[in-house]
Amino acid sequence: MQVRGLFLLLLALILLAATTEAGKNKKEKAKKDGSKCEDWLWGPCVPNSKDCGLGYREGTCKDESKKLKCKIPCNWKKKFGADCKYKFESWGGCSAQTGMKTRSGILKKALYNAQCEEIVYVTKPCSSKIKSKSKGQFSLLLS
Repeated sequence: MQVRGLFLLLLALILLAATTEAGKNKKEKAKKDGSKCEDWLWGPCVPNSKDCGLGYREGTCKDESKKLKCKIPCNWKKKFGADCKYKFESWGGCSAQTGMKTRSGILKKALYNAQCEEIVYVTKPCSSKIKSKSKGQFSLLLS
């Protein structure tokens, strides 16, 4: 029984030493890649090809410059950019004059110090389909 306890204690010490060493390596890497500069100015995400997909953004701070990987979703064609995150209201009613619906969004977060508008308005064509409200309803048959 004592041999088993000694074995478990030895195993625990080995695991503790391994995790401590791994923590040191992560800290050293962070210091090596890090910079003393704190006022980074980041540009927009520039896709590698076409207008969406994987790309990079460049940042500058004093005499230093960096490139970070980034991604623009291919369904993201908004005029206000992928670095501006908005909280949107529900779609408004359909305008009979324009045939369009409108909704507004309030700025929630600007990534990488992007220049974002506080409030944006988005429009889309009204749907010609009439949605039925029968989804999820069922009738009971009594015998």
